[in-house]
Amino acid sequence: MTTGARRRMGVEERRQQLIGVALELFSHRSPDEVSVDEIASAAGISRPLVYHYFPGKLSLYEAALKRASDDLAARFAEPEEGPLGARLLRVMGRYFDFVEEHGPGFSALMRGGPAVTAGGSCSMSTSSTTNALVDSVRQAAYVQILAHLEVTDPPARLELVVRSWISLAESTALIWLDGRRVPRAELEVQLVQDFAALTAVSAIHDEGMGALLRRVLGDEPADGPFGDLTGRLGAFAR
Repeated sequence: MTTGARRRMGVEERRQQLIGVALELFSHRSPDEVSVDEIASAAGISRPLVYHYFPGKLSLYEAALKRASDDLAARFAEPEEGPLGARLLRVMGRYFDFVEEHGPGFSALMRGGPAVTAGGSCSMSTSSTTNALVDSVRQAAYVQILAHLEVTDPPARLELVVRSWISLAESTALIWLDGRRVPRAELEVQLVQDFAALTAVSAIHDEGMGALLRRVLGDEPADGPFGDLTGRLGAFAR
């Protein structure tokens, strides 16, 4: 009886396989709990072969985070058509899909993650590469939101609103992961409405923001997340 020979992978194919294996492991446990031996075993290769493709655990960890950050940034891409509230709600749905799929990995990415030494142990310092990846996700989200608002040269108050909202989404997701005490669907709607609320508060202080808010709300249906927020706030005022 003969058995089929195992197909030999090319260098880049093997690197991508190892990144995928590492990302899967880092998605379910913190990086300091995952050993190089475990990564090698999951990939079906020896520990020395892992080091043949990556100098150490840190470089593999950062490559996995790079793939995760690219994926997360892509979740903000949305066709620029239809009411803004509905678009942002779809974005938040994909964002929280990622959060659920990569819980510990998402936490490591957004919190900077532990730096991993060449020997495989972790320290509490944060690598500059990881910080750059987090910044790239935030910038991609920022650019996407401005595109939806049809703004190319944002004034200071609009930049403050958009970047504050992105930070709010991050911190909300991190807190939600610790216990998930608020239903996810409710939280997604709340975050979309938070964007409208931040814009409304800024509009009180700036006519340009007021004009933007009127333009955005003018296209919103009554049963959308922005329309629902307006109706509920009106009830409190009575």
